[in-house]
Amino acid sequence: MMNQYYRLAMLLLVVGFTSCQSKEDEIDTQPPVIDMAFADAFPQQCEVLQRGETYSIVALFTDNFQLGSYSLDIHHNFDHHTHSTDVIECERQPSKIPVNPWLIIEGHEIPSGQRHYQVSLPLSVPTDVDTGDYHLMIKLTDKEGWQTIKGISISIR
Repeated sequence: MMNQYYRLAMLLLVVGFTSCQSKEDEIDTQPPVIDMAFADAFPQQCEVLQRGETYSIVALFTDNFQLGSYSLDIHHNFDHHTHSTDVIECERQPSKIPVNPWLIIEGHEIPSGQRHYQVSLPLSVPTDVDTGDYHLMIKLTDKEGWQTIKGISISIR
């Protein structure tokens, strides 16, 4: 009989401890979100950018706990490889060998404690880069290390 009371007491103790966990004890199992489905988001899939012009990359980042950092990668797609995360296919220019392709690879920290962050990052297209098809990749990482990638096909004219 004493053994049953002991088991019941242990069970209640375990249930009590697990039900009293705080938000700090929760484990982050969700990747962050890159939202580009709002009116001011830029660029959109198949966007055409002009050499010598300046634009702003605009995206909304969210996470259930805390955002960490994001990176930007722009590289040519003259060989028609794919990274697109969009279902829309863009009209492609003919394949070609790069002479002076545009390349950007840079990382950015998000201010600590943010769960929502709208990025507005200036982007100047050089006047002397090759025209053609490019990929613009945004990689978003939260504080726990979960990552989300948004691949957008763009063209430079």
